[in-house]
Amino acid sequence: MARQLAGTRVQFLGSFHDQLPEVGLPEIAVAGRSNVGKSSCLNVLVGVRSAARTSKRPGRTQSINLFQVENRYVLADLPGYGFARVSEEMQRDWKRNIERYLGRREALLGVILLIDPRRDPGGLDKDLLDGLLEAEIPVLLVATKVDKLTRNERQKAFSRLSKAYGIERSTIVAFSAKSREGKDELLSRIEEAIAPSDD
Repeated sequence: MARQLAGTRVQFLGSFHDQLPEVGLPEIAVAGRSNVGKSSCLNVLVGVRSAARTSKRPGRTQSINLFQVENRYVLADLPGYGFARVSEEMQRDWKRNIERYLGRREALLGVILLIDPRRDPGGLDKDLLDGLLEAEIPVLLVATKVDKLTRNERQKAFSRLSKAYGIERSTIVAFSAKSREGKDELLSRIEEAIAPSDD
């Protein structure tokens, strides 16, 4: 059952393992490793501090959480991946849920892929990025926690990401939940994605 989070502006539609409801609105998914700051990013985007639960224990989000924003679009919080302290069976379940969602969700217009620029690029992040590109699902790469980097560290990290993922450095969005850097750009990108097509 839907729950109001900020007046009538944001609704939490629920947590789902399968059989997600058809809301009838364009949908943007947010994906990333379990410790990348996904919940914090979502809370900043919807403007509600505790919309998505944050935890010091990575791997907390095990289902797909749906948030309806302004009755205009839905943000889907996908389960975090890559946390070693959960069982292999649970990791397989998460992987199946994500793949099922990405392959079947007709309302999905794009994925915001969060990465930690302090980590070596590649691995599961690149696997997901490659899968999205192969499936022709638009993806926006967002580097989180940039407030923890100096200017020089940020430049080097973004250069590594650009080379590893084969994308233009200028297309990577820098984001910090703490300083709110990147919030306006992310919201602008969402608006562009959900805008009606001229076709």
